[in-house]
Amino acid sequence: MPELTHHDGAAIDMLNSARQKIEDQLSQVIVGQRDVIEELLISLFSRSHCMLEGVPGLAKTLMIGTLARTLNLSFSRIQFTPDLMPADITGTDVIEENRTTGQREFRFLEGPLFSHIILADEINRTPPKTQAALLEAMQERQVTVGRVRHKLSDPFFVLATQNPIEQEGTYPLPEAQQDRFMFKVFVKYPTFEEEFEVARRTTALQTDNIEAVLTAADILELQRIVREVPVSDHIIRYVLALVRQTRVREPGAPDFVSDQLGWGAGPRAVQFLILGAKARALLNGRTHVTCEDIQALAKPVLRHRLVLSFTAESEGITPDRIVERLIRETPVREDELTADPRFQKIFAS
Repeated sequence: MPELTHHDGAAIDMLNSARQKIEDQLSQVIVGQRDVIEELLISLFSRSHCMLEGVPGLAKTLMIGTLARTLNLSFSRIQFTPDLMPADITGTDVIEENRTTGQREFRFLEGPLFSHIILADEINRTPPKTQAALLEAMQERQVTVGRVRHKLSDPFFVLATQNPIEQEGTYPLPEAQQDRFMFKVFVKYPTFEEEFEVARRTTALQTDNIEAVLTAADILELQRIVREVPVSDHIIRYVLALVRQTRVREPGAPDFVSDQLGWGAGPRAVQFLILGAKARALLNGRTHVTCEDIQALAKPVLRHRLVLSFTAESEGITPDRIVERLIRETPVREDELTADPRFQKIFAS
């Protein structure tokens, strides 16, 4: 794979400049949530998708809609409900009469999935059949209606939200389907100062002047640049060490993992950690990936890929706590990592 060249220096500068401009634009509307915004941008520039979880009223919808405006991309919001059918999101064939020939012909009417940015609001409120239609679009970047495949927009970025409180009458995404999302981002309550500013802004007359920062073509070019960021063998080995430790009953897995996890993360976690770290490095003005990039993204990448055991759930242990412990117990230095007998088992398996 080609690596970054001097020719791409302008694109790196453009990415750093774009990040600052996007944050400046979003700050007109959104207060705080800088970590969430960074993870959304990493997911976008990695050509992946993102799941957001948070209680109602934390401006998830507003944040995503404003982000689409700053990126000059088309935006569709789909409110998922128990009666939503696949055709409601993918589109459907209708019969129309051709005024020239008088014959009736099928014509495809595009659904809301035919946009660049899709907000799948409360994805866990819709039945599995409709969830599956969305997941096909995410994975294949196309929808199938009848026997015809229809290509979707490019770039194509799905942001799904879940409400962690109301679980009655919901259809939680199976772990295999959650694995399609690069990140699971927790949108948390604002700090006192941030909520003070929210209260001030939203209860007075307000106007915003959101300007488009990047075009669709710019984003496609930046997605290409992200994949060209070089990664050392040590970084790949460090990622594999973290992820493979989560796999219960595999060589080198620590005892606490066997007690607290029923299932670990698969190869997609490795791919998304490396790809996300490349985007994070560029967003921070670097052309190389560090272990700190991996550590910063380990929770959003792994938290929805770890299945807790009954014992861990009953004791209130969360996937994030397990990831924190794995990071603490995994050496960062290359010589220490390769010399550790437990990790030698992992690398030899």
